[in-house]
Amino acid sequence: MSDCCSVKGTLVAPGVAACPENGARSKQVDALTVKSLVRRLPLGMSDTQYYFCEAQDCDVVYFAFDSQAPIFRRGDLLIRVGAKEESDPIPVCYCFGFKRKDIEDEIAETGCSTVADRISTEVRAEQRVVQEG
Repeated sequence: MSDCCSVKGTLVAPGVAACPENGARSKQVDALTVKSLVRRLPLGMSDTQYYFCEAQDCDVVYFAFDSQAPIFRRGDLLIRVGAKEESDPIPVCYCFGFKRKDIEDEIAETGCSTVADRISTEVRAEQRVVQEG
């Protein structure tokens, strides 16, 4: 076996992986995201790399680099997954509660949306609190 994908005997997870259900290209997601959004985590869940399948027609949300780790589907999550939803309310930002309708309403009222700037401001404020705390 080639050691092109290992570091000192440990496999290095690729930046993208194919969803085991539909084969869609899926990007890495932080383990904290998975642990924060999954309703019931299995006891002793490993710290393997997880990926997010954003295909709207696929029920899989998170799957792991380690094929033995659990796959998490829409019903396993505490929240609705914006990329997979077709009907309101469609979440855009879980952390600060913005929904697609918020953006649409703001554009209808003012001609533009400040949601992205507001999220950036909130993230910077959160980072300052963590650094100061």
